[in-house]
Amino acid sequence: MSQHGGMDMPPSDDNMMMMMQNSFYWSKDAIILFSGWPNHSPFMYILALLFVFLLAVAVEVLSIPPTLKQGTIPTVAALTQTVVHAVRMGLGYLVMLAVMSFNVGVLLVAIAGHAVGFFLNKYRALSVAPSPEALPLKV
Repeated sequence: MSQHGGMDMPPSDDNMMMMMQNSFYWSKDAIILFSGWPNHSPFMYILALLFVFLLAVAVEVLSIPPTLKQGTIPTVAALTQTVVHAVRMGLGYLVMLAVMSFNVGVLLVAIAGHAVGFFLNKYRALSVAPSPEALPLKV
């Protein structure tokens, strides 16, 4: 126990306290999701940004439940939609944790990824929707 009533932090391997950022900053020297990643490398930072972007796109793409064939067994349909939902939620939490690194680059690519994923969903929905001219007129 510490002298302030809280628990002491366990000592690290190199006896250094890990400092977490608590305000937004712009730097390639960030810790995104895993300790030591992207490891101060510009290439790895860009790769981490791409990974967060793709995670955010996947969250949005999976937001529309899969269409199931007529006559699908209800248990199989429910299980399929449950698995897709669980994967989507897991990916969403990973994006949230990445943004909690407080790195501005991560925040921007997460927003861009969500925007691109939303656009892809809407484009797909509008491209398969019948045009108003093709619908029969109601009298």
